Amino acid sequence: MSGKQLKRAHVLRKFNERLMSRREASVALGISERQVSRLSKGMREEGEVALVHKNTGRKPTHALTGEEKERIVGIRRDPKYKGCNHQHFLELLKREHGIVVSYSTLYGVMKGAGIASPKKRRRIEKHRRRKRKAYAGELLQKDASPYDWLGIGSLQTLHGSIDDATGQVTGMYMTENECLQGYLAVMRQTVLVYGVPLSVYSDKHTIFRSPLTQKKAELGEEANLTQYGRALDELGVNIIYANSPQAKGRIERLWGTLQSRLPVELRARGITTIEGANRFLVEEFIPMFNARFSRDAEEAKTLYVPYKHNEKLDDILCVKDKRTTDNASVFSFRGKRFKILDEGYPLIPAGAKVDVLVSVRESVRVRYKGRVFATALHSETVTRPVKVRPQKVAVIERHVKPHLCHGTDEWKKVWHHERYEDSIAFIYDIFFKPAA
Repeated sequence: MSGKQLKRAHVLRKFNERLMSRREASVALGISERQVSRLSKGMREEGEVALVHKNTGRKPTHALTGEEKERIVGIRRDPKYKGCNHQHFLELLKREHGIVVSYSTLYGVMKGAGIASPKKRRRIEKHRRRKRKAYAGELLQKDASPYDWLGIGSLQTLHGSIDDATGQVTGMYMTENECLQGYLAVMRQTVLVYGVPLSVYSDKHTIFRSPLTQKKAELGEEANLTQYGRALDELGVNIIYANSPQAKGRIERLWGTLQSRLPVELRARGITTIEGANRFLVEEFIPMFNARFSRDAEEAKTLYVPYKHNEKLDDILCVKDKRTTDNASVFSFRGKRFKILDEGYPLIPAGAKVDVLVSVRESVRVRYKGRVFATALHSETVTRPVKVRPQKVAVIERHVKPHLCHGTDEWKKVWHHERYEDSIAFIYDIFFKPAA
């Protein structure tokens, strides 16, 4: 018998011998008077053994067997579950292996095996949290996180956005570094699945905000929009800049959760490439993550607006600039020359102002008077001539290029269709090059 049971036996023995009242026994043992009567009756009929619980020394029927514990520990020691926290592993046991146990049971098994959770809980300083927005689509927080997501010993950057009201991840896209394409791809996923949000909350990275903004403001001028800012403006999305990481704490906390879970999920599926990771994120991980962590907004009404622009979405979520064509419908852009493929339509006149649209999905295209044309890369690159000051020449001679008529043999010698390698290198330099 335990010390508590011995104390009960001593007090109840005095109660049965009428040396102590029922109320005094109740106070001494810290139990009700009815319980005193029940236990004293049991002692008179069965002796002190009545004070011992009937399940003492008996193994619970629902307890895990030694073989089941060894199986769980063996699964946890699999290299693909390395770095997995206990809560995530509990979900993986149910989803991948059909083993259903409680968190406390799993914690006891892991503790007995000497396996600690890599995600240690630390004491969090008290602070006043900003209240969530009331409507879905009212505010999206955007950011990117460099981390070894693929477990290959190098950093990859995951771009993402989260709805402030619901905690839903609206888009994710992985690249080698933080870049324009990552954020454009996340916005594209958001618009196609949910709609156009009311506003976006981001940091002051040069992808979102021109570095000349503050200097221009001091002069009373307005800085030009970045390509991403221009795209949001055309979609009608307001952009708000955070002054600190803590201001957009919801997405900062998201990175902590993802860094604990996503590498395990990728490793379990044998995914080691960025392309494979991006397919997995869209097709499986985002829906699974939202089902686990999202919540309902305070208001049932949503502020997401379905995309109904006449303009194609990829013609907005792109790099856009203006250029002027020459006599052969050729224009220069970023050190290269492009031919507008306008066969079957009236030729674009010389000196026409055209919009150049560059995207990863559609490559380089041109819009003129509401119509979009494809382009092909010219063989000659644009180089700036070096100015040489003549010493004793009174008249500066200008080099005149020979006139080439479109479609002639001379034209074909200096013209060829765009090569895949050239296109990839050109697009990579525009979208994936790390921003300053």
